[in-house]
Amino acid sequence: MALVTLIEDDDAIRSALRTALVERGHAVRVAATAADGLLLVSESAGDVVVLDLGLPDVDGHQALKMLRSISSVPVIVATARDDEREIVHALDSGADEYIVKPFSAAQLEARIRALLRRVRGVEANPKLTVGGLTVDLGRRTATLDGSALELSRKEFDLLHYLAARSGSVVTKRELLTEVWRQPYGGADRTVDVHLSWLRRKLGESASKPRYLRVVRGVGAQLVDPGA
Repeated sequence: MALVTLIEDDDAIRSALRTALVERGHAVRVAATAADGLLLVSESAGDVVVLDLGLPDVDGHQALKMLRSISSVPVIVATARDDEREIVHALDSGADEYIVKPFSAAQLEARIRALLRRVRGVEANPKLTVGGLTVDLGRRTATLDGSALELSRKEFDLLHYLAARSGSVVTKRELLTEVWRQPYGGADRTVDVHLSWLRRKLGESASKPRYLRVVRGVGAQLVDPGA
């Protein structure tokens, strides 16, 4: 069972999804506006938020950024906007998963289960250490030789994913699927740009890598430079 916060302005959709999720054993609280939904999350994060992008008071992307400023609760974006740019924008703004309307309650509930399995799996090992690099999932912080790294949400997600697979080469397709939640692939350039930003945050360059190694045409790996 999960505590689901459903932020959806359509009365019929909101009611139907709430009934279906409750019947499947979840606790569900609902909001018809971004403001009401943010208030619910601020009072208690819950386990997962399902966020409609077409809200009446605040643009969904802005609502997502506001939500991310107060909580790291997993978010599934529900949207009728199915073009790649919209989806990438939502994921880069902090969404963990997306689902395109129209969808069934069964499909949404399956996404919730899958997302919570991923989240609870990494929470079982929240702190990772690779050489002098420490990545703390619980606090969503990373330090290098004791100094804090200033990372964006997606940079942190990328670093954590690589740290959890330290020493292994992770393909760009896998990174797009697991970090950006694009199961059918996407723009490799997105991964390249974030790897470049992350490399700078680690104080490295492409010509003199320490922790972050890029395998041209394949992917990337995070290694312990002292090993």
